Amino acid sequence: MPTFKLYLRTLGVIGTIKALWGYWTHSTFLITIERPDVEHPFVLRVPSTDVPTYKHVFVSREYDFECEVEPRTIVDAGANTGLASIFFANRYPEARIVAIEPEQRNFDLLVKNVEPYDNVIPVHAALWKSNDEIDLVDPGLGDWGYMTRYPDDEEDPVSRVCHKVQAMTVDRVMEEFDLQTIDLLKLNIEGAEREVFEQSDAWLDRVNSMVVKLHERMKPGCESSFSHGSSGFDRRWMQSGSVCLSRANHLSEGPAVLRQS
Repeated sequence: MPTFKLYLRTLGVIGTIKALWGYWTHSTFLITIERPDVEHPFVLRVPSTDVPTYKHVFVSREYDFECEVEPRTIVDAGANTGLASIFFANRYPEARIVAIEPEQRNFDLLVKNVEPYDNVIPVHAALWKSNDEIDLVDPGLGDWGYMTRYPDDEEDPVSRVCHKVQAMTVDRVMEEFDLQTIDLLKLNIEGAEREVFEQSDAWLDRVNSMVVKLHERMKPGCESSFSHGSSGFDRRWMQSGSVCLSRANHLSEGPAVLRQS
């Protein structure tokens, strides 16, 4: 059942009533959100994990960083329905944002939500260690918990396969969208960080800052892979459950560098 206090605090009375009605009738409703700090309205599904995602991004403001120089290029991997991309697009209106989401229904809503923003590019794909077609699977964690794997992965024989999706490496993303550097790489990819950081040599030195949510409980080995594949950054701290990394050695050339807020 939806958490009553969470829905009431984030969506108000009408949104909470819709969420409860959806829970009782096994239905999902779209509600429109308008905020004074966001240029265009966007929609959430209720009841769903869209609501805690909204809380994390816009209420708790877990991506609210101070930057030495505003980022010009942002990659939002695990973009879900686009809430973090919307936050970045309003915070950094001059930045070019590539929003990557593998799950089809999430991606469809992402496209709808970011349509008013010319600087946000939605990409239906999954970040991975190779450019193969892989499986998207549902481990039963809600709309924010879809995972990716190679077909017939013996580590996870029971999760339901939702559909195939194109996988892309970080350097492939950079090549396809003509990104010389990534000023801010945001990763919330439900355990795929293990695979992404297994093959980071081709792109790591071209990323200036990273915000990474690690999912060790979902996929053992994430923390070790990230630790070995993310060396060379000058600053490292935790913010809202994410690991933040930033460089400080090329300020004269103008890359974005995060500072702990």
